[in-house]
Amino acid sequence: MNNYNQDWFKEYCDCNDKRQTHVHEVQGSVEIAEREEDPHNHRFATVSGEAIPAGKNHFHEVKFRTDFYENHFHEFCGKTSLAIPVGGDRHVHFLESVTEVSDGHFHEFRVSTMIEDPIGEEA
Repeated sequence: MNNYNQDWFKEYCDCNDKRQTHVHEVQGSVEIAEREEDPHNHRFATVSGEAIPAGKNHFHEVKFRTDFYENHFHEFCGKTSLAIPVGGDRHVHFLESVTEVSDGHFHEFRVSTMIEDPIGEEA
């Protein structure tokens, strides 16, 4: 028997506005931290927020939580670079930053987004 009820979704989601700009997949690994004491890294995967206009260009907000390592994880909240054209009317974004501190340390990372709408028709 399925007791799943979608009423909670209707209550907390504004489903009247069906318009959406594009988003990007983001995945990667953070760099190794605590090289002398306890060397380790973490992985992450997320989808960016929708495009935020910036003049004739745009950027995206990115939030993620890494996987666990010995009972801790790291979070990040920031924004991408402006769009970087890669041909075929497609683009990516770059992101270079650090995670929040957890368990007394942080991790650096550099990642590019995946292209938006990878199998869609060219614009």
